[in-house]
Amino acid sequence: MKRLSFWLLILSAALAACATSPTTVERPTEEPLVAARPTRTPPPTATSVPTPGAAPEAGEGFAAAPLTQVRDRFFSGSGVCAICHTGLSDESGADVSIDRMWRGTMMANAARDPYWQASVRSEILENPDLRQTIEDKCATCHMPMARYTVAADGEKGSVFGEGFLDPGNPLHELAMDGVSCTLCHQIQAEGLGLSGSYSGGFSIDTEQPAGERVIYGPYRVGMMMVQTMQASSGFAPEQGLHIIKSELCASCHTLYTPYVDARGEVVGEFPEQVPYLEWYYSDYRRLQSCQDCHMPEAQGSVVISITGGPPRSPFAKHSFVGGNAYMLQMFETFGAEMGTTASGQQFAAARQRTLQQLQEHTATVSLDEVRLAGSTLIADVSVESQVGHKFPSGFPARRAWLHFVVRDAAGEVVFESGAVNADGSIVGNDNDEAADAYEPHYLAIVRPDQVQIYETILTNTDAAVTTTLLRAARYVKDNRLLPAGFEKGAPYEDIAVRGRALEDEDFLGGGDRVQYQVEVDEAQGPFTVTVELRYQSIGYRWVENLRAKQAPEIERFLGYYAAVPNTGTLVASDEAEAGK
Repeated sequence: MKRLSFWLLILSAALAACATSPTTVERPTEEPLVAARPTRTPPPTATSVPTPGAAPEAGEGFAAAPLTQVRDRFFSGSGVCAICHTGLSDESGADVSIDRMWRGTMMANAARDPYWQASVRSEILENPDLRQTIEDKCATCHMPMARYTVAADGEKGSVFGEGFLDPGNPLHELAMDGVSCTLCHQIQAEGLGLSGSYSGGFSIDTEQPAGERVIYGPYRVGMMMVQTMQASSGFAPEQGLHIIKSELCASCHTLYTPYVDARGEVVGEFPEQVPYLEWYYSDYRRLQSCQDCHMPEAQGSVVISITGGPPRSPFAKHSFVGGNAYMLQMFETFGAEMGTTASGQQFAAARQRTLQQLQEHTATVSLDEVRLAGSTLIADVSVESQVGHKFPSGFPARRAWLHFVVRDAAGEVVFESGAVNADGSIVGNDNDEAADAYEPHYLAIVRPDQVQIYETILTNTDAAVTTTLLRAARYVKDNRLLPAGFEKGAPYEDIAVRGRALEDEDFLGGGDRVQYQVEVDEAQGPFTVTVELRYQSIGYRWVENLRAKQAPEIERFLGYYAAVPNTGTLVASDEAEAGK
């Protein structure tokens, strides 16, 4: 009786909360005794812009703004879902609340991301005649609910001016909710993984009226749970196993952008980021999905709603952990003035998860052999990738590099390659020193001004190095670490290795090997050798090229950048001695 009373209380509260309670969609009446498990693979400028203030004191923190509960004909804000999907724990007692984990992610803050806003503005300043195309394209996956709503009426998405960033825009709240619950969970299975679904080409049903719309999840749902959720949220849950497949993620994380020639005419499409294709042509396609790594499983089962129901297992934590620790630190520092719906503490937790991902599940580096040959110290360094796509992957501003140091018996530096400056530039990197140059891939490094940097370098239709995406016509360098099983010589045009790495027999699927040859001359041993693999989500040149442009969004980002050090994240390291 107590259990029945509880359910009646919850259902009554849900109905009361929805004055426009929808008509219930018919669903099977049986409630499964055991929750069906989904198939999971085993693990292997008119816009108002705040002026950046001084960085708050460390540990000051800030409270989260409330999640929006706005509703329109297709979508509801995350606050509608958070009413029930919070206060969740797994069998270890850990908090796995969907709303609390999601709030501090880059997905939740896709529209607020100050670097994204500055980059979109920069592209418009470079190509003003293509403003509508740029804003519509960029809003597709950063402001997807707002953009899909206007696209259903045959209109284009807009960002600046009176666009989605304007608080007066009727779709502003949905836009600022980023990549939210009722966006991902309404994506239809049809067409996923095919080229038509890329670049935000996902499909959402536009026929069902509000109150009768279907929301997909990985579990079978009994009638009582369907009625409760539909009464409280306006959405009827239904099992859809496509929600746990990589093809779902591929719809936004396989992005092709148009590029223009020097006259500003569109002349082709550029694979701006294609981690799904990198994954597809690796061993990981048979081992792990995107969700397996980026939404790791909770420990044991989880009752996924405060309204009760059967324990669900496996349960994918909505942490959406990636590699952008730097931007999360920026949000952790300045999130209050950006009006984020995550607290400083939630951003700190998300950043810690990201650091753990980078340092425990991304790559290893090792000094395989360190030896003296006369006055020459020779060190063989191996880097092994542990991720299912290239590393770094995603937006082409990202880079990883080797920081290699030799010290003598007194601790003095004898040789150093890959040191990073306080402004985020890498010592000896040609691209950081000059916008029209770049560092090649190395088979061996013999001078301090040579640095092994795993990155992409873009060139325009005139073969000039660029960071303007609308001018990016090809990759002249792509030596990012390849996932295991990736065939370097295969003719995958959009994910091909570019530059000298093609000639490097030690650069293969799964990692790279590079030799350092250092003249120690009269220095006294024994010598201590250290090597670090470091990573930046925004490379120095990508920031520097913004400085020539005038716009509030750019000035704001540069202010944040100046306050948050961008010296990179340590991914892995090793140490050895020679000449004892």
